[in-house]
Amino acid sequence: MSTAHATKKVSSKKKPKHELANHEVVVLAAYLAGAQKVSADTEDIAMKANELAPGRFSWRKYKDQINIDTVRKRLWDAAKQDNGAYLIGSERTGWRLTKAGFDFARKIRRIAPARLGRQRKSKSEGVAETRELKRMMGEEAFIKFAQGRQQEITRLEAERFFRIDDYVTGEVRAAKIERFKIIVAGDKTLSLALDFLTGLVREN
Repeated sequence: MSTAHATKKVSSKKKPKHELANHEVVVLAAYLAGAQKVSADTEDIAMKANELAPGRFSWRKYKDQINIDTVRKRLWDAAKQDNGAYLIGSERTGWRLTKAGFDFARKIRRIAPARLGRQRKSKSEGVAETRELKRMMGEEAFIKFAQGRQQEITRLEAERFFRIDDYVTGEVRAAKIERFKIIVAGDKTLSLALDFLTGLVREN
């Protein structure tokens, strides 16, 4: 067999250009399980992942059974900075999408919406988000930011914007901030304000 022919044969076995890595599949599964709104359980994500990629997360001998350990490992992979930091959480607290994970899931859904299904907001969720946006725009921290008075914003005002205080720390604080980033994603001014205010409430 010629070298050229062998090379051609090997290259034909490469993965399709747009095939998602396993940790990317679980990010989409988390999105479909509602992780942009609430903490999603590992098992719920596993069920969605199996719907998106049948057999990919199954046991080798028992193809009809989901290997939860495989899904769990991919969730931790998706939380790593090197892989985009798409998720935040744990098996104990559940998993939530970061803003980066939310953007990734939405982008992939636009590319292949038929296969990835839909994640619609309920009417009550839409009303709640509208109310939250209105509240944020009325907060002193946002008003000062919009007026170009960023240097006058206090940490307390920034925490009030995010509905957090000194008792909200660690992973819970980070998850709340990411949730607000998702809520304001469609508003450029609020998004810029949120990015600035995040620096004021970030833990040392």
